Amino acid sequence: MYNPTREQVREFFTGAWHKHRTGEILSPLESMAVELIELHPEYHADIEHPEASQRDYSVEAGHTNPFLHLSMHLAIAEQLSIDHPPGIQAAWRALLGTHDAHAAAHIVMEALGEVVWEAQRLGTPFDNEHYLELIRRHATRDRL
Repeated sequence: MYNPTREQVREFFTGAWHKHRTGEILSPLESMAVELIELHPEYHADIEHPEASQRDYSVEAGHTNPFLHLSMHLAIAEQLSIDHPPGIQAAWRALLGTHDAHAAAHIVMEALGEVVWEAQRLGTPFDNEHYLELIRRHATRDRL
């Protein structure tokens, strides 16, 4: 399992964005990253300025970490591409019945964040079923 450092993750996103802006050839993963960055203009200043990649993004200070956010988008895309946990593609399709793809990704991201936080807090394994239930519940609630 690949476990990049904080610096490697930030270099990946800033590097992909730089290559895109200068017209260089992108890898398939870099192309995915650029598409996500384009969906988030509020992060462009952080992505474009290397010194910002050293910044600490404190939730307490009201700062969203753009690199974490974009990484979660990529993780969700990977989960969907391989249907892991099993059933996430079906839950995703249900969300797409009431949301566009970007809004649906943010719903999945919220569920992912909650389940990761819970597993870390309790010292338990990631609960795939709870994760899928949170997504399904949101899709069902939004249909009402």
